[in-house]
This record gives sequence, C-alpha cells and structure tokens, in this order.
Amino acid sequence: MATKNLSILFVASEVEGLIKSGGLADVAKALPEALLELQQDVRITLPAYRNMAGIDQAKVVLETQLEHWPHTEYQVKALEIVGVPVYAVDCPKYFDRPEMYAENNQAYQDNGERFAFFSAACLDMLPKLGFQPDIVHANDWHTGFVPYLLKHRYHSDDFFAQTKSVLSVHNAVFKGVFSYDELQSLPEMHTRYAPDAAVSATHVTMLRAGVMNADKINAVSPTYADELKTELGSHGMAQDFQHRSSDLVGILNGCDYSAWDPQNDPYLPANYKASRQSLVRGKKACKRELQKRVGLGEQDVAVYGMVCRLTHQKGVHYLLPILSDFLKHQVQVVIVGTGDPVLASQLKEIAALYGDKFAFIEAYDNELAHLVEAGADFFVMPSEFEPCGLNQIYSMAYGTLPIVRGVGGLKDSVNDYDVDTSDATGFVFYEPEPIALLNVLQRSLLLYAQEPNEVKRVQLHAMEQNFCWNKSAQEYIELYHSALS
Repeated sequence: MATKNLSILFVASEVEGLIKSGGLADVAKALPEALLELQQDVRITLPAYRNMAGIDQAKVVLETQLEHWPHTEYQVKALEIVGVPVYAVDCPKYFDRPEMYAENNQAYQDNGERFAFFSAACLDMLPKLGFQPDIVHANDWHTGFVPYLLKHRYHSDDFFAQTKSVLSVHNAVFKGVFSYDELQSLPEMHTRYAPDAAVSATHVTMLRAGVMNADKINAVSPTYADELKTELGSHGMAQDFQHRSSDLVGILNGCDYSAWDPQNDPYLPANYKASRQSLVRGKKACKRELQKRVGLGEQDVAVYGMVCRLTHQKGVHYLLPILSDFLKHQVQVVIVGTGDPVLASQLKEIAALYGDKFAFIEAYDNELAHLVEAGADFFVMPSEFEPCGLNQIYSMAYGTLPIVRGVGGLKDSVNDYDVDTSDATGFVFYEPEPIALLNVLQRSLLLYAQEPNEVKRVQLHAMEQNFCWNKSAQEYIELYHSALS
C-alpha cells in the first residue's frame, strides 16, 4: 500500500449538504470526507448555483477569466463541507438560475455549454489558486470534459505535467449528448473533429470524452463495471468500455449511515439495535405505526415495502403484472414513490381493489421512507439496472431483508438465502421477468410463515453488515496510485 498522501480535486455537479438532486451528491460529500479522514489533501469543486447553501456569504478567493478563448469571466468562492474545502465556480450567466439542470422537466437548452465551461474553469483556476492536484477526480457526464481537456489542452503544460485523471461512472444512461454547435465555449470543438468524444459527424457525448481520456475509470460497483462492457448494461457505449477495460474497475459505494441508523433514527416510534430482543420489539412497534400511517390493518402479517422513483429502471413494470397474484396471500404491501404517471395510475387501480392489503402513497416523503425501512419485513428492489443502489444497504441496517434483482450493486451487496443460508442477507432473482419476481416473493413469504426464528437470524446477520465509506475510500486511494504509476 503506497503511503504518499495525495492532493485530489474532486469535481462534481452536486454535493449533499450544499445542493442535491440524486445519489451523486451523496458520494460527492461522503467520499471526500472519508479521504480527508485518511489524511489526503482533498478539495471539492462544483458550480455556484443560486440555491446553494451558504453561497451568498461565501468569500470570493479568485476573480478572473478563462485563459483560453472565449475568456469568460468567473469568480471562485470558498466554502466548506464536513471539513473539506470547496471551490464554487461562480458564473451568473450559466449558474444563476432557479434549478441545476432543468425547469418543469425541460433541460436547460445550454447544458452542454454550461458544463463545458465548468469543466474548463475547474482546470483554469488551479494555477491561479496555487493548488496542484496529483489527481483530478471527475464524475459522470457533466465533468467528462475535465479528463479530455487535461489530455488535449494541457498535455504540455508544466503545471499539470504530473496530474492524472479519474472518472467515476454513476449512471451511464445519462451521457451528455450535444452537437458541436452547442459547445462553443471550447475552441477544441470548433474544428468539429473530436474522435475521442464523438458519436456521430455532428455530435459528441461528454461521458465518452471522459471515458476515452481519463487515466483510470471506475464504476460504482464491481458488477456494474462488468455490465458497462455489455451492450445492454452500457446503453450503447460497450465498445468504449471494452476498449478501456484494463483501466476500468468497480468500487462499491460506501454508505453514510449517519441518517440511516435504527438506533437513533428520529422518525421511528421505537429505536432498536442488532440484538434479538431489541429487534423484535422495535420492528413490531414500527410495523404497527406504519400500518396505522398508511391505513392498513394492524395485524401480524409479512409486510413488503418499496420506496423508489416510479420508473422502468426501478423495475416497477416487473411488479405490476404479478402484484394482484401476490396480494392473494396473507401479506401487506406498501409502496411510496412518485414518477411515471402511467405506473402510478396502475398502482392506484390495484390499491382500489386490495385496499385492506396494499397501500400506495404517491409522494416523496422522507419520514415515511424511514418508517417503511423499519416497519417492513422485506424491502423490494426489482431494478432493471442499478449501478450501486443504497436502499438495499439501508434495509439491511434496519433488519429488513432486501429482495433484489441480481444486477449492479444489488448483486454485490446482497447475499441470496437460497445460495448460502448461513451468510444470507436477503433474496436475489435474476431473470428480468415478472414471474421470476413473483417466485422470489413467494420464497421469502414461505420462509416468513414457516420459520420465523430463521427470519430473525437472517435479519440480525443483515444488520451486522457494514458498508462504511472508509473501506471504499481505501480502494479509491489505491486507484489513484495506480493512475499515477
């Protein structure tokens, strides 16, 4: 294990605690925090959005313009999150807007331009701030041009001579596809020739620009790294990932348990820990409260919970055809989520028929999400694809057994009861078919009905799993050192 402490610039489009729309923000806070605890000199950069926490009071540490055409003026403001220094790139023309990426489900027309500028400014500011990173760690398509510019624009710049780049792929569905005309802030695009970014004669994808130019690439779970090399798993970029396969590794995201711990979760009627007596008492109280909250009968039956966006990615279309069949058993099902209105109306129809057994709450409700994690016996995640996933990790922490499809991070984090009962933490199915989901639901229900003591043993074993960020951060440090060597 190399000992040299590294200087790292972590580049992301959102950071939990400052501004957030999804799971990328969780990683962009937790990974730098864990790297800092491991004595690395890590700093974060993101755009200075209008609604970012603390941006109005933040001190301006740099007032400048891009050295390269079009010489756009910008400022850098200094903030801090969990002890990690943050550089917010402030350019009102691009980032002083009501939202980060879109309004009313319509992406901003100039997103390519905005994030191309941000990628350029991240590197442009470094010599001026006197921060010379060993590693620039980019994330997803928004920052795909960072590795590209390091290789093309700065390849003979002494300041960056020792700097290497890493790109994390959190979700390859989103590629950042733009025409050359939409990327006028990068003179490199004016020639309309960028073979290591292009997908056609007229368009490039910012994710591809990063994948083809980063020194190392990582996916947010080992299985997702393998899936990216397949047509199905890469959403059309398989050749690029195959081409870079020797530099592609999978590192399972850690979990920030600070908000997801049944011992001190403020949203629960009873807190509990990983001992049998505490688990039984705590989950029973939480189940009663959940049943009451969603209007189901307060009885001792197996409760299946699901909290997710209503999308195909989350596998709701595997559940819908078999849900009525499953509800013929002695069970209760609670689904909380918003998203596709067609899926929502189908769930409402089933809820109208099975009101005593099935509750569908069309809402994004954090408090209810915590209650589902604690009050359910099983948590259902039949995802079509899932780069990492966090709810299966939260579920295990709450002694709620995840039922997952064996893809991406779900496969890497859940041990199937039927494969190895002694080390089991949940149930896994593989075929992307409704009937396969029905079979695994019935398998879990059979165990619940016939062997309640066995279920409690598996629940306690699940609670003992630990996916803390420290372990993942160690793997990232090894990846950084391999990029440098």
